[in-house]
Amino acid sequence: MTWLIWRQHRTEVCVLGLLVGLFGIALLVLGTQAQDLFPGGPARCAGEAGLDEGCVASFRRLDEEYGYVENLLAAFYLVPVLVGAFLGAPLLARELEDGTWQLAWTQAVPRMRWLAAKLAALAGVTVTLTGMFTAVLTWFRQPFDAWEGRFQYDAFDLEGLVPVAYALFAFGAATAAGAILRRSLPAFGVAFGAFLAARMSVGLLARPAYATPLTTMEPVGAGGAKDGVGADWTIEHGYADATGRRLSSAEYYELEDAADRAGANLNQFLHARGVQEFGVYHPADRFWTFQLIEASLFVAVAAVLVGVVVWRVRRRMI
Repeated sequence: MTWLIWRQHRTEVCVLGLLVGLFGIALLVLGTQAQDLFPGGPARCAGEAGLDEGCVASFRRLDEEYGYVENLLAAFYLVPVLVGAFLGAPLLARELEDGTWQLAWTQAVPRMRWLAAKLAALAGVTVTLTGMFTAVLTWFRQPFDAWEGRFQYDAFDLEGLVPVAYALFAFGAATAAGAILRRSLPAFGVAFGAFLAARMSVGLLARPAYATPLTTMEPVGAGGAKDGVGADWTIEHGYADATGRRLSSAEYYELEDAADRAGANLNQFLHARGVQEFGVYHPADRFWTFQLIEASLFVAVAAVLVGVVVWRVRRRMI
């Protein structure tokens, strides 16, 4: 059975393995060069230590020399869905397209055992390839994470547990679509679209609500805004009056115009009137909690989709 699965899916596995390997080698080379910019290692410059003069200089060089790579990596969150959908789409759809289901399901191996073996093997490959890719990418992003934190969208979606969960979701969606549509290419398209819809909905609506965000309130500094390392995930930022009532954009711009007319420094003008800055945020130490919640959500949906596949095969589908 193992040999048969390999024969049927070796093209997909080899192509994906080659692509992941090439990406991995490129990231290892670039990552080594980027981390050499930090004599004591990027971890030394995380948090408030990032305000050290040497760290600031390293971060500046990192942005100048490798900032373009970080921008390109934002599109890499699609890699897990490509891996999962590419392996899941032909799992059943190819058997139905080619008519080989008639042979596969009439042999000594019962069709449910046949299905379980294929699901386990290809899901295992999905997890392995995505896990390897995620590990290398996480290592590459260490210098960027030390400055920006891991809650940024281009970091959260590429690191930790969620990339593997995304891949399993895409694998389940592609396999279920293949069982229903009986065509590999449409099944791949459905899985890709389903992932984008789910990912956008979860990222924009569900993720900020995984826990109650914290709120800070402090007077506007007369000397100006503070520089700092953005490890926390800021949900909202704005201004409030001395009583704590949040100011609308129009009210803030009125104060800004008043400061201009008076020829005063804006921050000093706001400070003198007791204006406060507020921030609504999730602290950086919630990263793994949010990762576990989101990964569990996508894995649970993937399990439901696999259940649909089992139900379809149990009914023989034909």
